[in-house]
Order: sequence, then structure tokens, then C-alpha cells
Amino acid sequence: MKTKLKNFLLLTLGAVMDAAGFYFFLAPNEIAAGGITGLSLVLNTFFPQLPLGLIVLIFSIILLITGFILIGASFGLKTVYCSITIPLLIWAFEYFIPLSAPLTNDTLIQLFFGVFISGFGLAILFNQNASSGGTDIVARILHKFYRIDIGKGLLMIDFLITIFAMLVFGLEKGMYALLGIIIYGFVIDYAIEGLTVSKKVTIITQEPDLVAKFIVEELGRGATVYTAKGAFTKEKKEVIVTIIKRLEFIKLRNYIFTIDKNAFISVQDTHEVLGEGFLPLDR
Repeated sequence: MKTKLKNFLLLTLGAVMDAAGFYFFLAPNEIAAGGITGLSLVLNTFFPQLPLGLIVLIFSIILLITGFILIGASFGLKTVYCSITIPLLIWAFEYFIPLSAPLTNDTLIQLFFGVFISGFGLAILFNQNASSGGTDIVARILHKFYRIDIGKGLLMIDFLITIFAMLVFGLEKGMYALLGIIIYGFVIDYAIEGLTVSKKVTIITQEPDLVAKFIVEELGRGATVYTAKGAFTKEKKEVIVTIIKRLEFIKLRNYIFTIDKNAFISVQDTHEVLGEGFLPLDR
């Protein structure tokens, strides 16, 4: 139950960040950086009487129905939830926090803030095995019927939306949109790495039993203990290997320092760990 609640809260947080980054920073500056939000921003120019969130919602529902018909329900309930929640949030922002002008006069700064906030939100969704729907569904349709890679399909769609934005908003806004698409890729990749990174720790200490006990009982993690022989001293020592989260490593390092100041600790970043205590194998 706690895991389901945590996943739901993370999905909601990701949706809020995606909607907020777009509404507060990208939309006021007419930066259509791909996706159905970008396309909706362009179309909102022709239909200003319609709320931007409503246009995004209409597109989301149309694409969800099309996706169900053509590719089935493979995108799952999480993506359906996000596809509906994000446009509703944009609509709510419009109603409760209407913006009559951009927050600042510096378009580049707002581009970076918008892409960073929205991109980090999308990374949270991707890390939960969900997405914002929209053009992802179009890319999957292209993949099913024309064997176009999903990544390439998304790039093609975003590029077409950017060209459309360039024709409507002008060359400068179109170039900002193209820059936004490029930055999105880096932000999402780095954010996902940051969300999934763990520490593989190798420890050689005079107190292996105490350290192993601390890892199991205090951190709630597993560890592997094996005997190794030093190449120089020829002495046999027990080596402990464990994979833990970043904050857990800090606790472990501080504990080892209190019992063995001469311990040897080697640390490596591990970008994805699957199995008990970490991400599920079927993610």
C-alpha cells in the first residue's frame, strides 16, 4: 500500500512539474518545444478563446483513443493518468493563476527554467515507467506500422512541431523551441541517471563483522563477504561488497570511520540496480 501511494505521489509530482514548467515559463514566451503542449500552444494562437489546457486535453484524449484502437493498451494506466492530469493542471493554472505576460523579459532564462522543471518532471514519470502520453503514442504508432524507431519518431514529430511554431511565431521563437528540444534530451537523461544512481561500495576493514552487521541491521541492505589475499602483504582479509543509496553510503562511511580509521573503501556509481530493495525486475 505504501509503495502504491509513493508511486502515485511521484506520478503526480512529475505531472505538476511538467505542467508548471510549460505553463509558467515556456507558454508565455511562445516556446513550442515539441510535444502536444507545443502543438497546442501554436493552435491556441488560432483559437485564443479556448483555454490552452483544454486544447492539450482534447489532443490527449484523441491520441489516447487512437492509441487504444491502433496499438492496444500497452502504454498502461500510469500513462493514461498522466495524459489526463497534465492538461487538467495546465487548465487549472490558467484559471487560478492567469498570466498576462512572461514572468521576465529574458526569454533564454525562462527557456532554461521551463525545460529544467518540465524535463525533471518527465524524468520522474519515465522513472515510474510512465510518460506524458501525447506524441509518445504517435511515435509508437509509427513504430508499429512503419518500423520507425520510437526515438527517431519522437524527434521527427518534435521537429515538425518546431517548424510549425517557426511559421506562426517567427524564426527567433522557432530557434528557441529547437534549442529547448535539444536541452530537454540532456535534462531528462541526466535527471533519470540521478534518480536511479546507487553506490557500489567495496570495503576492507579490520572489523568486517561489525560493518556487515551495520549494513544489514541499520541500513536494511544486503552485502557479500568474501576472502581475498593482498598482493603485497600476502595477508588474507575479508572484503565486503554492498550496493546502497547515496544517503546510506554517508551513514556507512561515518560509521566505518568511528570503528576503523584505517579501513579501505572503494566507491563506484551504479546507474541502475534491479531486484530486492531497489527497482523491480519488470520495470
